[in-house]
Amino acid sequence: MKKMGCFKAYDIRGQLGSELNEDIAYCIGRAYAQFLEPSSVVVGGDMRLSTESLKLALSNGLRDSGVDVLDIGLCGTEEIYFATAHLDIDGGIMVTASHNPKDYNGMKMVREGSRPISGDTGLDEIERLTRANSFSAPVEVNLGRYEEISVKDAYIEHLLGYIQADKLRPLKLVVNAGNGVAGHVIDAIERRFSTNDIPVEFIKIHHEPDGTFPNGIPNPLLHENRQVTTDAVLQHGADMGIAWDGDFDRCFLFDEHGQFIEGYYIVGLLAEAFLEKKPGSSIIHDPRLTWNTLDIVSANGGKAVQSKTGHAFIKERMRQEDAVYGGEMSAHHYFRDFFYCDSGMIPWLLVAELISSKKQPLSEMVNERISRYPSPGEINSKLKHPAASIQKVLERYQADALSVDHTDGISMEMKDWRFNLRSSNTEPVVRLNVETRGDVDLMREKTAEVLGFLNQES
Repeated sequence: MKKMGCFKAYDIRGQLGSELNEDIAYCIGRAYAQFLEPSSVVVGGDMRLSTESLKLALSNGLRDSGVDVLDIGLCGTEEIYFATAHLDIDGGIMVTASHNPKDYNGMKMVREGSRPISGDTGLDEIERLTRANSFSAPVEVNLGRYEEISVKDAYIEHLLGYIQADKLRPLKLVVNAGNGVAGHVIDAIERRFSTNDIPVEFIKIHHEPDGTFPNGIPNPLLHENRQVTTDAVLQHGADMGIAWDGDFDRCFLFDEHGQFIEGYYIVGLLAEAFLEKKPGSSIIHDPRLTWNTLDIVSANGGKAVQSKTGHAFIKERMRQEDAVYGGEMSAHHYFRDFFYCDSGMIPWLLVAELISSKKQPLSEMVNERISRYPSPGEINSKLKHPAASIQKVLERYQADALSVDHTDGISMEMKDWRFNLRSSNTEPVVRLNVETRGDVDLMREKTAEVLGFLNQES
């Protein structure tokens, strides 16, 4: 039987009306309860206009199954991760469609300990139960209770535990909350800094929650969404710019010149910072771009461990290796002390601390690494026959490759350049990443060359 359109590899995400509505949300609540058999679940949601009604329907499905619902209100996905683990309850559900357009919504699910629920760890079964709309247990006579709660103070305390805030030098930070979900966390951190006389000034743009998306799709990976942050950094002479996606589980950084920094180089920067504090630790990375991370981890006495791309895979490997930190070039950053989950707040706090402790601007910390391992960033291609196109590229370069890796798509390494080519788990595109050893011209040449082979019609 055909799978429901809103169920993806890692989460639930679909167009309102046709793929996701209140009836489906109710059934998802019932299905989640039947699959996990929780006694209590924490829920929350982003600022989309449809979120509150979907969250209520979801909660009703949970409560009709006898599950207690704790609602933390407007929040980011990482606040659900925090609340689930901090409160030591059975699961958590975030209602969000992250960076998708405003006519979409969805859900991200975890179980106890904020362990992810994805396709092979329960999401497929939840989809099957939702589609069947037939549940083993009748609606409970004694409904689960519903309670609105807050864990914000404990969450902020946890975030600030990653840095020595009293060591921060005077900093001016541009913060772009997209359409506002991250704003309340920045406000709380600002109050804490002010109370303790920590000299950090926040310049806030697109700060207030607004589900009509007046500032466009909350996705800083789109080039058209970056300029407003760049302009604000330059206008205010800021030390750094920070922009978040729609549920702020990813943060994107801009240096003091307003230059957008690819997430790949932030992975290396944070890996080095953690290895300075915890020598010999394991660092998890994805296969798309690797040379800079491998170089830094090796030079700092760490153990680099490659994982398949995607939060469920990274989190599982983090636990297996007890890794202190994991990073993806897509700007997902994972932390052992954050229940092996990703956070969009911890990275910028750590980088602010680095700017202060190293007494260096952010550009100086990353530009040497960018020039050593240049990359054009991820390039997406919509193809009619993606598998055949990828096979064609594999056949073209196989004889020249020093190594071929199939951890995620294909990664092929030559003497002075390498690339990774993979089909997206969330969009109908093929993603290409290329890097070289310090040769920008070769990077451009090989990027164009691989794209040429990829886009040839059979």
